[in-house]
Amino acid sequence: MSENYTLMDGKVHVYKRDNSEYWQCSTYLNGRNHRKSTKHKTLSMAMEYAREWYMAVYVDSKRMQETGHTQFLLNKASPYQIMDAPAPSLHSPLTPRKKTATGPTFAEAAAKFIAEYSVITQGERNKEWTAQHEMRARVHLMPFFGNKPVKEINAGLVQEYRIARSTNGYKGKIPSRSTLHHETVTLRLVLKTAHRYGWIDAVPDISPPYKVSGKVKHRAWFSPEEYKLLYEATRERAKAPSRERYKDVWEDLHDYVLFMANTGLRPDEAGRLEYRDVTIVTDDGTGERLLEIEVRGKRGVGYCKSMTGAILPFQRMQKRHNGKPTDKIFGKTPRDVLNKVLDELNLKFDRDGNVRTAYSLRHTYICLRLMEGADIYQIAKNCRTSVEMIEQFYAAHLKNTLDASAINVKKRRRPKKSTEDEI
Repeated sequence: MSENYTLMDGKVHVYKRDNSEYWQCSTYLNGRNHRKSTKHKTLSMAMEYAREWYMAVYVDSKRMQETGHTQFLLNKASPYQIMDAPAPSLHSPLTPRKKTATGPTFAEAAAKFIAEYSVITQGERNKEWTAQHEMRARVHLMPFFGNKPVKEINAGLVQEYRIARSTNGYKGKIPSRSTLHHETVTLRLVLKTAHRYGWIDAVPDISPPYKVSGKVKHRAWFSPEEYKLLYEATRERAKAPSRERYKDVWEDLHDYVLFMANTGLRPDEAGRLEYRDVTIVTDDGTGERLLEIEVRGKRGVGYCKSMTGAILPFQRMQKRHNGKPTDKIFGKTPRDVLNKVLDELNLKFDRDGNVRTAYSLRHTYICLRLMEGADIYQIAKNCRTSVEMIEQFYAAHLKNTLDASAINVKKRRRPKKSTEDEI
């Protein structure tokens, strides 16, 4: 070999044989060498081809290591067996039968997608999100589409899937609109994988037909009166618990409610929060003492400035648990005790039937700030969300965001001029 180059940290070799004008590529996986001609004469094009070829070989080897993964997915019991049963033939002996599509199946495309998604998105998507894609493919999509060639999957077949899910459900439970939407997202990603490997010419349009704009619902939150009722109830339980051994639990819940409603953090962000992420500072603009929080959540690392009401709960938590810099402040969301209080106060549902959860404390923070006249752009930055989200799900439902002086404007009419005929 006259020339030899390495890529991908030495995992891929690009070389040219003495008696060939084309560059070759090779790698060692699963105990054996893999070689392929790049069919390119220029080194840059050959290297680009070698990178893509290596990723495809790596994904295939990853799938092969998961022993019987595709067969396992295909053998899962199907809740849609009635849809999978072959229909009786309507063809007479003289009628030509429709040619059946062949090629890679949906199960193969799904297995390839699952194997490569966790590798390619490593560090960019959390493990739970990746696991949910795999669960949807295995539990819902695979029983219906698994043994069908990907070339046969079109908008009509996807619509049959939606009907089957909405009619039969899974274990007797009919899915919600958002659940079906997430399943469609996973299905589209699998089809994109098939298109990327040339198994289908194009990804079909699988958006729901007849769809109209859904009703925009406001997020469940606590009005000022309901919020006061909630924190007074948690405070009373912290002072006089039913059993002394539960005193710390109720005190932590009370501080959790106050902290969340004065910072607007998401529950998962609060769960990751450590004492070293929080600093008590004096704000230059207002002169008030507040918490400056380094937030780690689904949007990456961001920052939040709290209300002054978040300082005491933070200090009490640190003193009560002797918190070290690397200790988590709250850890797991206290769902059970919070739900117990909400049920006792009859606050678990709002008047529109929306369920209140720990997330409702974040919604309460946003709504209360809007009611106080805070700048919507600054709220969006502080909550690590967009102005559009706040306008759609919060501001549209608060009467305080409407300015009567700008709405009830009356245009001054000019006095009517008299004419000679009227005289």
